[in-house]
Amino acid sequence: MPVVVIANPKGGVGKSTLSTNVAGYYASRGHAVMLGDADRQQSSALWLRLRPPAARPIQSWTIGDDHVGRPPKGTTHVVLDTPAGLHGGAFKDVLKQADKVLVPLQPSIFDIYATRAFLDELAQSKHAGRVQVGIVGMRVDARTIAADKLHEFVDGLGLPVLGYLRDTQNYIHLAARGLTLFDVAPSRVDKDLEQWQGICSWLDR
Repeated sequence: MPVVVIANPKGGVGKSTLSTNVAGYYASRGHAVMLGDADRQQSSALWLRLRPPAARPIQSWTIGDDHVGRPPKGTTHVVLDTPAGLHGGAFKDVLKQADKVLVPLQPSIFDIYATRAFLDELAQSKHAGRVQVGIVGMRVDARTIAADKLHEFVDGLGLPVLGYLRDTQNYIHLAARGLTLFDVAPSRVDKDLEQWQGICSWLDR
């Protein structure tokens, strides 16, 4: 059972957007998906309550304040949305279960350096050899200098940039209805689905 953790110690970088769409992707493939929300803001949990009954099912996973437990039986794929400031014991607890860690990162110098210590901690973890780590550029145009700087930073860490997701209202409008890119006609979100190809390939590996 793959467990994908979406993590970045900085707030407002797009963790919930990434989490819900990863869960939506797995659901679109027919998997029994559990979406856990360890963030006090409970954005992913709110999104699940907005999800229409006709949409492919994604189950909620209640997580305690002090630890991350095991998902219920019958689950085949787990996505975990984590809070800003994740570190210490909570960070280690999450890594114990993680198979993959997706790190959303915006291409500003402030976001990059705020994330650097987290990535270093992740690399030094005893679970580092087992857990796959990938970076997703959020709200970025891959043709810009900012994207080049982001890529340069990540390349220096030896981590893959899986894709760049553009700044679009599609994510906002879909989230307001409890939906993802993978719940609507592909023709409506073709540009965005194209940007997800590398991420999806990585998730399936």
